[in-house]
Amino acid sequence: MSVVPLSELAASCPPGTPWLGLDLGSKTIGVAASDATRMIASPFEVIRRTKFTEDAHQLFRLMEARGATALVIGLPLNMDGAEGPRAQSSRAFARNLDRLRDIPVAFWDERLSTSAVERFLVEDLDMSRARRGTVVDRNAAAWILQGALDSLRP
Repeated sequence: MSVVPLSELAASCPPGTPWLGLDLGSKTIGVAASDATRMIASPFEVIRRTKFTEDAHQLFRLMEARGATALVIGLPLNMDGAEGPRAQSSRAFARNLDRLRDIPVAFWDERLSTSAVERFLVEDLDMSRARRGTVVDRNAAAWILQGALDSLRP
């Protein structure tokens, strides 16, 4: 797998294949999937983190089930744009995936994605805290993936 800029990812993936977006947390991995045209990202799944290899194989199964050809991983940069420990952890996750399978990966700046999703769930959908906890991770992944997809449009 090579980590590439988003534009290279788009050029290297077969047309008509979806991508998955990931919001990496310490306890869960939020997963979103695009449609085959890569126009719309939708919340898809939450992987409860256990051991890295098990998590990776569950992710690979999700990719195979959707026919996904690439991953867009949220990169949690600091507000000043610097990379802190969480961003380094996301990069390490991508490196470790590379050891298991050759999958094209791009990173997308995810600053405030979880906050934006939580605000939407509370203000627009009036969702309770208990219900938000079950949907925020996969919705944050959709927010990340949608931002990446939108950036590729002219």
